[in-house]
Amino acid sequence: MAEAHPVGFQWVMEAKRRGAKVFHVDPRFTRTSAVADSYLPIRAGTDIALLGGVVRHILENELDFREYVLAYTNAATIVSDRFADTEDLDGLFSGYRPDTGSYDTSSWQYAGHEGHAEITGTGKERDSAAGLRHESHGMPVPAPTQRDETLQHPRCVYQILRRHFARYTPEMVERVCGIPQDKFLELADAWASNSGRERTGALVYSVGWTQHSVGVQYIRTGAIIQTLLGNMGRPGGGILALRGHASIQGSTDIPTLYNLLPGYLPMPHHADHETFDDWVDSIRHPGQKGFWGNSRAYAASLLKAYWGDAATPENDFCYGHLPRMTGDHGTYQQVLNMIDGKIRGYFLLGQNPAVGSAHGRAQRLGMANLDWLVVRDLFLIESATFWKNSPEVATGEIVPEQCRTEVFFLPAASHVEKEGTFTQTQRLLQWREKAVDPPGDARSELWFFYHLGRRLREKLAASPHPRDRALLDLTWDYPTHGPHAEPSAEAVLREINGYEVATGRPLSAFAQARDDGSTAVGCWIYTGVYADGVNQAARRRSRHEQDWVAAQWGWAWPANRRTLYNRASADPQGRPWSERKKYVWWDPDAGEWTGYDVPDFEKTKPPTYRPPEGASGVEAIAGDDAFVMQGDGKAWLFAPSGVLDGPLPAHYEPAESPMRNPLYGQQANPTRKVYEHPVNSVNPSPPEAHSGVFPYVFTVSRLTEHHTAGGMSRTVRPLAELQPEMFVEVSPELAAEAGLTHLGWAHLVSGRAVIEARVLVTERLTPLRVDGRVIHQLWLPYHFGTEGLVTGDSANDLFGITLDPNVLIQESKIGTCDVRPGRRPTGPALLDLVADYRRRAGMTPQRRVPIVTTDAAGGGDAAGSTDERSAGASADEHEHDGGGDA
Repeated sequence: MAEAHPVGFQWVMEAKRRGAKVFHVDPRFTRTSAVADSYLPIRAGTDIALLGGVVRHILENELDFREYVLAYTNAATIVSDRFADTEDLDGLFSGYRPDTGSYDTSSWQYAGHEGHAEITGTGKERDSAAGLRHESHGMPVPAPTQRDETLQHPRCVYQILRRHFARYTPEMVERVCGIPQDKFLELADAWASNSGRERTGALVYSVGWTQHSVGVQYIRTGAIIQTLLGNMGRPGGGILALRGHASIQGSTDIPTLYNLLPGYLPMPHHADHETFDDWVDSIRHPGQKGFWGNSRAYAASLLKAYWGDAATPENDFCYGHLPRMTGDHGTYQQVLNMIDGKIRGYFLLGQNPAVGSAHGRAQRLGMANLDWLVVRDLFLIESATFWKNSPEVATGEIVPEQCRTEVFFLPAASHVEKEGTFTQTQRLLQWREKAVDPPGDARSELWFFYHLGRRLREKLAASPHPRDRALLDLTWDYPTHGPHAEPSAEAVLREINGYEVATGRPLSAFAQARDDGSTAVGCWIYTGVYADGVNQAARRRSRHEQDWVAAQWGWAWPANRRTLYNRASADPQGRPWSERKKYVWWDPDAGEWTGYDVPDFEKTKPPTYRPPEGASGVEAIAGDDAFVMQGDGKAWLFAPSGVLDGPLPAHYEPAESPMRNPLYGQQANPTRKVYEHPVNSVNPSPPEAHSGVFPYVFTVSRLTEHHTAGGMSRTVRPLAELQPEMFVEVSPELAAEAGLTHLGWAHLVSGRAVIEARVLVTERLTPLRVDGRVIHQLWLPYHFGTEGLVTGDSANDLFGITLDPNVLIQESKIGTCDVRPGRRPTGPALLDLVADYRRRAGMTPQRRVPIVTTDAAGGGDAAGSTDERSAGASADEHEHDGGGDA
């Protein structure tokens, strides 16, 4: 955090000054480690083993915040007797289908709910990144659920959790992660002690945590710990995701993701959502608790914002105009489709895949096989010049004179040259004013898309084709200003906020959205940011002029609420857990919830409220159901639905690892997304032969001086001077083993590429003793490419394409490689070197990556493979890339 988020890290240092204890877990000793109270070096890709050890420590020593856990979690809920755990199936859960590499989740359901599973193991859910679809809410849970408030029932979630994590002992943590037991216990004791009525603790993770083939389950394990300790929804607690830059949160809220619409409404699938009602019912799940019961109003209001007068109840608000998913439309499938000639043109904004995406060679070869490519950026980045200045030009794989791609480079305005909002990791929208005009022909994204849309509409104005109505019916009437007709960003914010169609009055809360066409809302969770016609995101009241929650600085979604699920900051009776941790509470005299923050609960619903029989939606939320977006009102320690690779986290080795999984026969995530394509390959890992060809682990992260793919920072002279060259950090022990010289050259080899870097021999990397052997790890920054003031080979070239199954984010924080002294070869000799390594590693065109590595996949009824279970699955059947959390 000190390295990548130094501005935010000042508050960690302030907390430390006040007595907080800071622990840092990282494969490499960093600027954060230097000021932490305790640093724990970890083998990259083993976080679930560490966190699972903390879960076990809490449960075995009964350190959970029991009153909180009983009231606000599903710990007491009883799970189906058909469920079988990884402990029973050697690393698989029940319901695994080897033919699709997916799970039928019917056996994971709560007892009596087995027929309500939506995920049937066909693999379609993975292609549509269905896990991401439920980022802010749970899958359907029909009421009521069976519970055992004593937590003694062998199939209650609490007992399943205890059995599942029983093997994650301090000895196992040391064996898997390389963390000494005393260091682990110091962390576990400190974390568990920050729990209860008087204390909370925070978990902060880098966005790179998602960039693993089990990335979603990393975060799930952290959430389990924080929930057991009562750290969710309370001040000083929570989980903070350190986004890569200021508006990654905004680009998931109002998404650049192929499977989501604004406000986390899922994109419809052509096979499942033929009608508007089909689509809405798949979101709100009739009969379910919670605010997603109002999804029809959110959906109708969104379509009304899109298509205005043309959207009426009679035509289902132009639902027919809305695009449909047909499968995997993620960035990595797209680049493979480019290579295969299936994509003709591409718009590239805000990213630089030639440097910033996994498997850089595939990215560049894909872009070299288009008819046209439009790149909008501040500078000529590598994704605009790949055709003349890339490693593939030197090897002869791209011949500039023959490259068929016509590249259009359009200069973009920087963040100080345009107005609008940033949404940062706290969900806080902050308005930025334009400081200076952009130079020359540089324009904002708003200008570009507005005028592109305007010209397309003019071109098609006389079209008689129904296919063009979706474009022609759009509300595309934003006011413009200035000599270049810049659209008003504040007018866009007003549309996002939502308004009454008849009067134009801005809405002040998402509860005002209607499903009859009388309201238009561009993103329902942002409703209130333009309440009363005032740009709430532009508020700048000093923290010295308001209380510590600072509700008058910017605006946070939803409803300017600074902490989600803050009903949990009070006990079940609505009283603060303690005076010290007082945040939101029930005022019996006023008959409403009050406090320092906007209550995440119906304002006048008392703690004693119990829903009538048959209630659904908001009415079904009891007065002590703190987690109001979940299908049962509870925080999920066990996820019966919505996660594609297991209801509980389990340690799997990364897709590329030098060692066998010490916990299970199943080596890697059995549901990970693997692309069988000639350009893509995976280095062998145990139990495959030849894994020793790539004996070392490499990991990547960022430098304070550079930003992401380097397109901005490598063009700034002071930053380029501070970090002028691509380098690799190695331990003195590895340098001696591999013959590397400090400040000399080394080249790293994977089954995809060879890159070179200057060598920095440093004790910041510690060789780890893991499962009886020494594991060496190398570290690389990922900022360098062929353009800019300072250049170098790209670390991401070393990675292949393997994705997390829930969100289709690539595993780009760990891979295996060999390292050799000296500079890499050039031209055809470079290809020869890669080919030699591939031959020695058995990476032939006929090789198939082993997905299942345990015999339990054929485990009969427990694995969900009997005729009865298969019949049940049939009867019930009905990325994102690495930018975000994504």
